[in-house]
Amino acid sequence: MQEEVILPSGRSAIKAEYAHMPIEEYNENPYIQCLPILIDKQTMIEKLMAKPVYNEEERQMNSLFRLHFTQRLYNFFQPLPLHIEIWEMVHFLLIQSYLARNPFNKDYKRYIHEAGKKIIQKDYDLFHFPSFRTTASCGTLIGFSGMGKTTSFQRILHNIPQVIVHNEYKGQHFSQIQLTWLKLEAPHNSSLKSLCLQFFMKIDEILGTNNFKKYVSRNLSVDAMLPLMGQVAQNIGLGLLVIDEIQHLRNRGAEQMMNFFVTLINSFGVSIALIGTPAAYDIFAHELRIARRLTGNGEIIYNNMEYNDQFEFFLESMWEYQWTSHRTPLTKELVKAFYEETQGILDLVVKLFVTAQQKAIMTRKEELTVSLVRKVAKERFKFMSPMLEAIQSGNPHKIAKYEDIRKIEWKQKNEIKKEEAKGSNTEENRRVCKTTVMKEETNIVQEKIKEGSHNHPTSFEQGDLRKLLQRAKKEGRTAYEMLLENGYIDDMNMW
Repeated sequence: MQEEVILPSGRSAIKAEYAHMPIEEYNENPYIQCLPILIDKQTMIEKLMAKPVYNEEERQMNSLFRLHFTQRLYNFFQPLPLHIEIWEMVHFLLIQSYLARNPFNKDYKRYIHEAGKKIIQKDYDLFHFPSFRTTASCGTLIGFSGMGKTTSFQRILHNIPQVIVHNEYKGQHFSQIQLTWLKLEAPHNSSLKSLCLQFFMKIDEILGTNNFKKYVSRNLSVDAMLPLMGQVAQNIGLGLLVIDEIQHLRNRGAEQMMNFFVTLINSFGVSIALIGTPAAYDIFAHELRIARRLTGNGEIIYNNMEYNDQFEFFLESMWEYQWTSHRTPLTKELVKAFYEETQGILDLVVKLFVTAQQKAIMTRKEELTVSLVRKVAKERFKFMSPMLEAIQSGNPHKIAKYEDIRKIEWKQKNEIKKEEAKGSNTEENRRVCKTTVMKEETNIVQEKIKEGSHNHPTSFEQGDLRKLLQRAKKEGRTAYEMLLENGYIDDMNMW
């Protein structure tokens, strides 16, 4: 157990302890050696797991209490393979941030001195430090709303001490406070100044410092604040800056904000992690330079879960926490009902399990059934039903109406065709195929129609756009009429 230190802010920090690591380049840097030791996947799972308090005897208690017990499920967290990826990304970003920022390295000391002199002289040219070459990087986590992106990050960061206090390193005096990570939220108005102010205020809140009062004034521009942020980041040994809800940056100033992040990485060596919904993905599409830098340490896509063994495993893990007097076994029919009513969005799965139990207790049925699950979903998910129907349809036009559920596919066209060649006939694979190559297939079919390819009839699967266009040709109707009738496009006459 590491020794605790109380900061001026009243928060607790830990006293640095330096562990020898098998990776040699990590052993000369106090910022890295004091971080939690590297662990295997099984230990990661144990650290991330969160099980609600549960006693079998509680199921026999008064219904009034059992209704409240079900609320404990909102603290349930079952690690999945994707959470291991996020864990590893966070730790890679943190270590890479510090690799070039060894406080005992002469070149790094010279860089800090030169940067400080420039700020004193009000010279904000940040790019002329040949003595410093950053090793920092950026990672992104983009996923559906309700999949637990922020919760996952919080649980991983919780396993990294946020503040570490150094006094001595290998017999040398080293008085330093190290802030390993800082989490901010992207401003709703895409204001860089708001983000800068939030940066200073959060640091002051955690460490009990007065950076906001010292550096910020009403007339200070963002160009002036950025070097100050970098200097503060160096002074407190900031390792990782986490920016949540980055989809807010799309509204205005997205390119300016992205350049801002690139500058933090390049000039100050601070790694950045960006979290957002699929609405944020367009931010990276405009410039290769920005996309390359801001996905440097990988991008993780967190779509809704597919209907497979992993979804069933998640439901099984949660299923043991039942407070109905009659325990219901998990059947294939129940798994299917839960998936169809939530489309694999984890937040909705937990909410449906909680509300279904509450309904069973209140109606004194005291058991979970398929009909009860579907009835509760219909009652409680009214506002979300259009989005869930869009996901279920697989129709990209319908899904595009809701930016938070736009599905980003990793599969390339040749991979999809390989799956088809192997005889993969699941509804999900057909949907992925249709979404990814729809435009290409539509063009091909239209060309074939022009060339008279209808003389060589081809058999297509149900749901294949080529089948739809083939039918349109046969019935003497236009492709537009057929796509409109089947819900792939909207009637533009209404506009």
